[in-house]
Amino acid sequence: MTPTADRPLVLIGAGKMGSALLAGWLVGGLDAKAVVVIEPSPSPECAALLADAGIAAHAVPPAGVTADVVVLAIKPQIMGDTLPGLRSLIGPGTTVLSIAAGTTLANLEAGLGPAAIVRSIPNTPAQVGRGITAAVANGRVGPGARDLVTRLLEAVGDVAWVEEEAMIDAVTAVSGSGPAYVFHFVESLAAAAVDAGLPPDLAERLARATVEGAGELLYRSDLSPSQLRKNVTSPGGTTAAALDHLMAEDGLSPLMTRAVAAAKKRSEELSG
Repeated sequence: MTPTADRPLVLIGAGKMGSALLAGWLVGGLDAKAVVVIEPSPSPECAALLADAGIAAHAVPPAGVTADVVVLAIKPQIMGDTLPGLRSLIGPGTTVLSIAAGTTLANLEAGLGPAAIVRSIPNTPAQVGRGITAAVANGRVGPGARDLVTRLLEAVGDVAWVEEEAMIDAVTAVSGSGPAYVFHFVESLAAAAVDAGLPPDLAERLARATVEGAGELLYRSDLSPSQLRKNVTSPGGTTAAALDHLMAEDGLSPLMTRAVAAAKKRSEELSG
Protein backbone atom coordinates (compact mmCIF):
# COMPACT_ATOMS: atom_id res chain seq x y z
CA MET A 1 0.00 0.00 0.00
CA THR A 2 1.52 3.30 -1.16
CA PRO A 3 -0.25 6.59 -1.90
CA THR A 4 -0.31 7.60 -5.57
CA ALA A 5 -1.66 10.52 -7.57
CA ASP A 6 -4.78 8.44 -8.28
CA ARG A 7 -5.21 7.35 -4.64
CA PRO A 8 -3.40 10.03 -2.65
CA LEU A 9 -2.54 10.62 0.95
CA VAL A 10 -4.96 13.31 2.11
CA LEU A 11 -3.71 15.39 5.04
CA ILE A 12 -6.51 17.15 6.90
CA GLY A 13 -4.91 20.04 8.78
CA ALA A 14 -1.34 21.26 8.42
CA GLY A 15 -0.52 22.84 11.76
CA LYS A 16 2.74 22.13 13.57
CA MET A 17 2.25 18.37 13.82
CA GLY A 18 0.65 17.95 10.41
CA SER A 19 3.42 20.00 8.80
CA ALA A 20 6.08 18.01 10.66
CA LEU A 21 4.61 14.78 9.33
CA LEU A 22 4.37 16.15 5.80
CA ALA A 23 7.98 17.32 5.87
CA GLY A 24 9.08 13.89 7.08
CA TRP A 25 7.12 12.10 4.33
CA LEU A 26 8.59 14.28 1.62
CA VAL A 27 12.13 13.85 2.91
CA GLY A 28 11.46 10.11 3.02
CA GLY A 29 10.62 10.05 -0.67
CA LEU A 30 6.84 10.37 -0.83
CA ASP A 31 5.89 11.87 -4.20
CA ALA A 32 4.39 15.33 -3.69
CA LYS A 33 1.91 14.49 -6.46
CA ALA A 34 0.53 11.77 -4.19
CA VAL A 35 -0.38 14.28 -1.46
CA VAL A 36 -3.51 16.40 -1.07
CA VAL A 37 -3.54 18.94 1.77
CA ILE A 38 -6.76 20.33 3.24
CA GLU A 39 -5.82 23.47 5.18
CA PRO A 40 -7.99 26.60 4.83
CA SER A 41 -5.52 28.92 6.59
CA PRO A 42 -1.91 27.76 6.21
CA SER A 43 0.66 29.40 8.48
CA PRO A 44 3.58 31.16 6.74
CA GLU A 45 5.81 28.18 7.59
CA CYS A 46 3.27 25.72 6.22
CA ALA A 47 2.72 27.82 3.10
CA ALA A 48 6.47 27.86 2.45
CA LEU A 49 6.67 24.07 2.86
CA LEU A 50 3.79 23.54 0.45
CA ALA A 51 5.21 25.99 -2.08
CA ASP A 52 8.62 24.32 -2.01
CA ALA A 53 6.99 20.93 -2.65
CA GLY A 54 4.57 22.22 -5.27
CA ILE A 55 1.52 21.17 -3.21
CA ALA A 56 -1.66 23.25 -3.21
CA ALA A 57 -3.65 23.84 -0.03
CA HIS A 58 -7.38 23.19 -0.44
CA ALA A 59 -10.12 24.62 1.76
CA VAL A 60 -12.33 21.53 1.32
CA PRO A 61 -11.76 18.01 -0.01
CA PRO A 62 -11.60 18.03 -3.83
CA ALA A 63 -14.47 16.30 -5.57
CA GLY A 64 -13.90 12.82 -6.94
CA VAL A 65 -10.88 11.99 -4.78
CA THR A 66 -10.68 8.61 -3.07
CA ALA A 67 -7.79 8.47 -0.61
CA ASP A 68 -5.33 5.69 0.03
CA VAL A 69 -4.93 7.15 3.51
CA VAL A 70 -6.57 10.09 5.28
CA VAL A 71 -4.50 11.69 8.06
CA LEU A 72 -6.53 13.70 10.58
CA ALA A 73 -4.32 16.40 12.08
CA ILE A 74 -6.99 18.84 13.24
CA LYS A 75 -8.00 20.09 16.66
CA PRO A 76 -10.27 17.72 18.62
CA GLN A 77 -12.76 20.55 19.15
CA ILE A 78 -13.66 20.68 15.46
CA MET A 79 -13.41 16.95 14.80
CA GLY A 80 -17.12 16.23 15.20
CA ASP A 81 -18.16 18.89 12.70
CA THR A 82 -15.41 17.97 10.23
CA LEU A 83 -15.69 14.19 9.99
CA PRO A 84 -19.00 13.85 8.07
CA GLY A 85 -17.60 16.04 5.28
CA LEU A 86 -14.70 13.64 4.79
CA ARG A 87 -16.75 10.54 4.02
CA SER A 88 -16.42 11.13 0.29
CA LEU A 89 -12.67 10.51 0.60
CA ILE A 90 -13.14 7.01 1.97
CA GLY A 91 -13.48 4.00 -0.29
CA PRO A 92 -12.49 0.35 -0.25
CA GLY A 93 -8.97 0.05 1.09
CA THR A 94 -8.80 3.57 2.57
CA THR A 95 -7.04 3.84 5.94
CA VAL A 96 -7.75 6.70 8.34
CA LEU A 97 -4.98 7.82 10.71
CA SER A 98 -5.90 10.24 13.49
CA ILE A 99 -3.32 12.14 15.52
CA ALA A 100 -5.95 14.10 17.46
CA ALA A 101 -5.85 13.74 21.24
CA GLY A 102 -9.04 12.79 23.02
CA THR A 103 -10.91 11.49 19.95
CA THR A 104 -11.73 7.82 20.41
CA LEU A 105 -12.04 5.14 17.76
CA ALA A 106 -15.77 5.03 18.47
CA ASN A 107 -16.11 8.77 17.87
CA LEU A 108 -14.12 8.51 14.65
CA GLU A 109 -16.25 5.62 13.45
CA ALA A 110 -19.44 7.51 14.32
CA GLY A 111 -18.33 10.47 12.21
CA LEU A 112 -16.81 8.61 9.27
CA GLY A 113 -18.83 5.44 9.08
CA PRO A 114 -17.30 1.98 8.59
CA ALA A 115 -13.58 2.44 7.90
CA ALA A 116 -10.15 1.12 8.81
CA ILE A 117 -9.10 3.59 11.51
CA VAL A 118 -5.93 4.07 13.54
CA ARG A 119 -5.84 6.37 16.54
CA SER A 120 -2.37 7.64 17.46
CA ILE A 121 -0.73 9.87 20.04
CA PRO A 122 2.45 11.59 18.82
CA ASN A 123 4.43 14.09 20.87
CA THR A 124 6.08 17.42 20.11
CA PRO A 125 9.65 16.11 19.53
CA ALA A 126 8.16 14.82 16.27
CA GLN A 127 8.81 18.37 15.05
CA VAL A 128 12.54 17.55 15.03
CA GLY A 129 12.21 13.89 13.99
CA ARG A 130 12.69 12.54 17.50
CA GLY A 131 9.11 11.82 18.52
CA ILE A 132 7.51 8.70 19.92
CA THR A 133 4.01 7.83 18.72
CA ALA A 134 1.72 5.18 20.17
CA ALA A 135 -1.02 3.79 17.94
CA VAL A 136 -4.07 1.55 18.26
CA ALA A 137 -6.18 0.16 15.41
CA ASN A 138 -9.80 -0.86 15.04
CA GLY A 139 -10.74 -4.29 13.75
CA ARG A 140 -10.84 -3.22 10.09
CA VAL A 141 -7.11 -2.42 9.93
CA GLY A 142 -5.22 -5.25 8.27
CA PRO A 143 -1.47 -5.99 8.24
CA GLY A 144 -0.85 -3.94 5.10
CA ALA A 145 -2.60 -0.88 6.51
CA ARG A 146 -0.74 -1.24 9.79
CA ASP A 147 2.58 -1.37 7.94
CA LEU A 148 1.64 1.75 5.97
CA VAL A 149 0.74 3.66 9.14
CA THR A 150 3.97 2.56 10.79
CA ARG A 151 5.98 3.90 7.86
CA LEU A 152 4.10 7.19 7.92
CA LEU A 153 4.60 7.71 11.64
CA GLU A 154 8.24 6.65 11.56
CA ALA A 155 8.91 9.74 9.45
CA VAL A 156 8.95 11.71 12.72
CA GLY A 157 10.37 9.18 15.18
CA ASP A 158 9.68 5.85 16.85
CA VAL A 159 6.33 4.01 16.81
CA ALA A 160 4.79 1.77 19.47
CA TRP A 161 1.57 -0.17 18.85
CA VAL A 162 -0.81 -0.99 21.69
CA GLU A 163 -3.59 -3.54 21.40
CA GLU A 164 -6.06 -1.96 23.82
CA GLU A 165 -7.41 1.56 23.36
CA ALA A 166 -7.71 1.93 27.13
CA MET A 167 -3.91 2.23 27.23
CA ILE A 168 -3.98 5.41 25.16
CA ASP A 169 -4.89 7.57 28.16
CA ALA A 170 -1.78 6.39 29.99
CA VAL A 171 0.29 6.92 26.84
CA THR A 172 -1.03 10.48 26.62
CA ALA A 173 -0.05 11.09 30.25
CA VAL A 174 3.49 9.76 29.75
CA SER A 175 4.79 10.52 26.26
CA GLY A 176 2.13 12.90 24.99
CA SER A 177 2.42 15.30 27.93
CA GLY A 178 5.91 14.18 28.96
CA PRO A 179 7.90 16.80 27.02
CA ALA A 180 6.25 19.50 29.13
CA TYR A 181 7.44 17.71 32.28
CA VAL A 182 11.00 17.76 30.96
CA PHE A 183 10.80 21.43 30.02
CA HIS A 184 9.52 22.26 33.50
CA PHE A 185 12.39 20.25 35.00
CA VAL A 186 14.79 22.51 33.08
CA GLU A 187 12.97 25.56 34.44
CA SER A 188 13.19 24.18 37.98
CA LEU A 189 16.87 23.24 37.66
CA ALA A 190 17.68 26.72 36.36
CA ALA A 191 15.75 28.33 39.24
CA ALA A 192 17.65 26.16 41.73
CA ALA A 193 20.91 27.23 40.07
CA VAL A 194 19.99 30.88 40.60
CA ASP A 195 19.23 30.16 44.26
CA ALA A 196 22.67 28.54 44.48
CA GLY A 197 24.28 31.80 43.35
CA LEU A 198 24.56 31.63 39.56
CA PRO A 199 23.38 34.45 37.25
CA PRO A 200 20.10 33.66 35.48
CA ASP A 201 21.55 33.47 31.96
CA LEU A 202 24.27 31.02 33.00
CA ALA A 203 21.79 29.05 35.12
CA GLU A 204 19.46 28.50 32.16
CA ARG A 205 22.35 27.70 29.82
CA LEU A 206 23.71 25.04 32.19
CA ALA A 207 20.29 23.52 32.94
CA ARG A 208 19.28 23.39 29.29
CA ALA A 209 22.57 21.93 28.04
CA THR A 210 22.62 19.37 30.83
CA VAL A 211 19.21 17.98 29.92
CA GLU A 212 19.99 18.09 26.20
CA GLY A 213 23.23 16.20 26.73
CA ALA A 214 21.75 13.69 29.15
CA GLY A 215 18.94 12.99 26.71
CA GLU A 216 21.39 12.42 23.87
CA LEU A 217 23.46 10.10 26.06
CA LEU A 218 20.33 8.16 26.95
CA TYR A 219 19.41 7.98 23.25
CA ARG A 220 22.80 6.63 22.21
CA SER A 221 23.43 4.28 25.13
CA ASP A 222 22.27 0.69 25.52
CA LEU A 223 22.43 1.05 29.30
CA SER A 224 19.29 1.41 31.39
CA PRO A 225 18.42 4.80 32.90
CA SER A 226 19.13 3.28 36.31
CA GLN A 227 22.64 2.23 35.29
CA LEU A 228 23.36 5.60 33.68
CA ARG A 229 22.32 7.28 36.93
CA LYS A 230 24.61 5.02 38.93
CA ASN A 231 27.48 5.78 36.58
CA VAL A 232 27.24 9.47 37.48
CA THR A 233 26.89 8.86 41.20
CA SER A 234 29.95 8.43 43.43
CA PRO A 235 29.21 7.11 46.93
CA GLY A 236 29.17 10.00 49.38
CA GLY A 237 29.65 12.56 46.60
CA THR A 238 27.73 15.61 45.46
CA THR A 239 25.36 13.71 43.15
CA ALA A 240 24.53 11.25 45.92
CA ALA A 241 23.70 14.14 48.25
CA ALA A 242 21.20 15.51 45.75
CA LEU A 243 19.73 12.09 44.97
CA ASP A 244 19.07 11.55 48.68
CA HIS A 245 16.36 14.20 48.23
CA LEU A 246 15.18 13.27 44.75
CA MET A 247 14.86 9.57 45.66
CA ALA A 248 13.32 10.07 49.09
CA GLU A 249 9.88 8.68 49.93
CA ASP A 250 8.38 12.10 49.11
CA GLY A 251 10.79 12.76 46.25
CA LEU A 252 10.56 12.74 42.48
CA SER A 253 9.19 9.23 41.92
CA PRO A 254 5.94 9.61 43.91
CA LEU A 255 5.53 13.12 42.51
CA MET A 256 5.73 11.77 38.95
CA THR A 257 3.29 8.99 39.84
CA ARG A 258 0.76 11.59 40.99
CA ALA A 259 1.39 13.81 37.96
CA VAL A 260 0.93 10.98 35.43
CA ALA A 261 -2.18 9.75 37.26
CA ALA A 262 -3.67 13.25 37.09
CA ALA A 263 -2.90 13.55 33.38
CA LYS A 264 -4.35 10.09 32.70
CA LYS A 265 -7.54 10.96 34.57
CA ARG A 266 -7.92 14.18 32.61
CA SER A 267 -7.36 12.32 29.34
CA GLU A 268 -10.11 9.87 30.29
CA GLU A 269 -12.43 12.80 31.04
CA LEU A 270 -11.70 14.50 27.73
CA SER A 271 -12.22 11.26 25.82
CA GLY A 272 -15.64 10.87 27.36
